[in-house]
Amino acid sequence: MLARDFLRTRFADMPRLLRDRTYDAASLSRWGELDAERRRLLTAVEAMKAERNTLSAEVGRKKRAKEDATAEMERAKEIGGAVAAQEKRVEEIEGEFFAIEQALPNVPYESVPDGEDSEANVVLKTWGEPTRFDFEAKNHWDLGPALGLLDFERAAKVTGARFTVLSGEASLLSRALIAFMLDLHTRENGYREVLPPFIVNAASLFGTGQLPKFEADLFRLQGTDWYLTPTAEVPVTNLHRDEVLREEQLPISYCAYTPCFRAEAGSAGKDTRGLIRQHQFDKVELVKFTLAEESEAAHEKLTRDAETVLERLELPYRRVVLCRGDMGFSSAKTYDLEVWLPGQDAYREISSCSNFDAFQARRAAIRVKRTVDGKSRNEYVHTLNGSGLAVGRTLVAILENYQRADGSVAIPAALRPYCGGLAEIRRG
Repeated sequence: MLARDFLRTRFADMPRLLRDRTYDAASLSRWGELDAERRRLLTAVEAMKAERNTLSAEVGRKKRAKEDATAEMERAKEIGGAVAAQEKRVEEIEGEFFAIEQALPNVPYESVPDGEDSEANVVLKTWGEPTRFDFEAKNHWDLGPALGLLDFERAAKVTGARFTVLSGEASLLSRALIAFMLDLHTRENGYREVLPPFIVNAASLFGTGQLPKFEADLFRLQGTDWYLTPTAEVPVTNLHRDEVLREEQLPISYCAYTPCFRAEAGSAGKDTRGLIRQHQFDKVELVKFTLAEESEAAHEKLTRDAETVLERLELPYRRVVLCRGDMGFSSAKTYDLEVWLPGQDAYREISSCSNFDAFQARRAAIRVKRTVDGKSRNEYVHTLNGSGLAVGRTLVAILENYQRADGSVAIPAALRPYCGGLAEIRRG
């Protein structure tokens, strides 16, 4: 969430700060009205309490002097009732404040380009040349079944649409990719591997910003406040929920493999063929906790770590900075990595790397104790995360970029040690 002090001091500027973002302008206006009412109430309460203190002193004086204090006592009782009523209203306002504040998106950094949708995203760099063949490139949803690797029909029979059975070398490649990514991030990029629960509670989802706004995208376990995790971002970020970290602990860098589960509400007809947008998929996630002044540099490092996976696999990609309107609800700045898919003749997202500033930490109460000028104080940490990478989409990129004219697929050199030396996939 945004800091209340920030909302109060920058209230007049909020429409500009949240331009191109999706939010309820009427609710924001209502917040301003509530804030003004709250301040009036608190001022009135303080005045009444001061009057009551004066009356109490006068009652004491009169009683000591054997004088009648009935009028003062009646007035003090009247004030007590008025104070209770005003304080109850202040509590009601706090509840209304919270409902509005939890629904407001994060304020983007000034370096984020303006724009309402993906058309305004800006390409920052390109690595590698888009793969071209002297034959017609196939999509992975044709290549996979032809090689006996992907079975969409049986998955639909077992569960439903947008699930896939990986078979043979595809299953091996998926497992190899997970191990390769985790090894790279832990051995070379400085991350600590964790294996978190794959089920998370509502408090965890609130902390990272999925609840309450995106509940329709989640799979909830009936009769509980437990959900299947939509991404490792949720359990790993919440490892430190309600904690005060020591300054010397930061930065903290975690990587984690989890299966991910998303209802993908509202995405009917969009990327529904093949493995690009599934209800269940695997991902290796990178999560960082940093001091405020170090988060922008950490964002660049995290994104670079994700890029390294693509480069080791020799997959052409580009880095894109998302515009204000295309960023996620909790993000202050997001880079997308888009891998080249020759079967689709297009770049497609394979990783989204975001700096959330203190937005998630404020929701999840993750702070750090710092000493400044000899004085100790608690500050909110900054949180960051990104895919390092999405495993299914990386498998897609390998199938499409390493396909051959005879229908076989080569295996990238970096993955062969994880595949028992296997160098290619052919129809058995």
